[in-house]
Amino acid sequence: MKIKLSRDVLLKPLTQVGGVVERRQTLPILSNVLIKIENSELTITATDLEVELKAKTKIESDVEQEFTLPARKLIDICKALPADSDLQIDLNKERATLKSGRSRFTLSTLPAQDFPAIEANIGSEQFSIPGNVLKRLIEKTQFAMAQQDVRYYLNGMLLEVKEGKIRTVATDGHRLALSEADYDNTLDIEIILPRKAVLELGRILTDSEESVQIEISSNHAKIIVGNISFTTKLIDGKYPDYRGVLPRSTDNKIEANREEMRHALQRASILSNEKYRGIRFKVSVNRLELLAHNPEQEEAEEEVAVEYSGDDLTIGFNVGYLIDVLSAISSEKVHIELGDVNSSCLIYAAGNNESRYVVMPMRL
Repeated sequence: MKIKLSRDVLLKPLTQVGGVVERRQTLPILSNVLIKIENSELTITATDLEVELKAKTKIESDVEQEFTLPARKLIDICKALPADSDLQIDLNKERATLKSGRSRFTLSTLPAQDFPAIEANIGSEQFSIPGNVLKRLIEKTQFAMAQQDVRYYLNGMLLEVKEGKIRTVATDGHRLALSEADYDNTLDIEIILPRKAVLELGRILTDSEESVQIEISSNHAKIIVGNISFTTKLIDGKYPDYRGVLPRSTDNKIEANREEMRHALQRASILSNEKYRGIRFKVSVNRLELLAHNPEQEEAEEEVAVEYSGDDLTIGFNVGYLIDVLSAISSEKVHIELGDVNSSCLIYAAGNNESRYVVMPMRL
């Protein structure tokens, strides 16, 4: 069986789904992508048994065929070929030969019928949201997800539709990120998306206002973004009550230039303890000192001009968490609300609290 198609037509859907494929797999078939040609449509599927991505594109072909090829090798070959080149795939039992111009590659294949599919139930809840809104909600919060925490429900992101809002919440137990947008819908939905699904979804979403369709079943979510169908298992668990973590409003409010503060924190962090990453905030009227030191008795001091009229305070934080938050905020000015030395701080953009961030204090 011979299949002819353009390198560019094959490469785009390949790169859209390729991020799901793990380099080290327990099942050899999971290192492959499933390629299906039917009714002049090319469908490429990749999965790791937790997340499944399908990308479709129209092609000029009357062939109907289904086969698998090694994902990474196929992507690398297509990227290395000249743009606008044509590609011919010859299938012969357990081998596939790719020809383009004077280039020739022989790859091993695995049976298409062995390729696993995620069998998602029919969605009990369905809704849509502009793609750029969902992308913003993910980008503003994903950095705060836990990695390999024993509290498995923290290794993901809460997606909540409730009370006329759609929210994403992520926390690793030491910091919390929340972002929300107005959403005129009477649905009451609360799901936890796995970490890998969140990262892949953030990668394929664009700044387009085109609607993204979301279907929720008891243990899966299916998200359709343009020509891409994205299916993921959901984390089965109860997400912590994030509302109880948000600090109450206080008069100890710092207003600072976000970029100036971020650069000062980055400089001071150079001499912070590499393990604990602690930095001391020493705040007084219209003045903020950032102090860091390490076991080698090296010290860094930074002074930042701020607007502040609250109580004098000295409090410690993880400098990496603060830098992550300031990198996620895009406004010129930022507000930081402080309680006391034992209380978490609340950070948000000046004039816009759609995204809020909580960072717990450290004992230094």
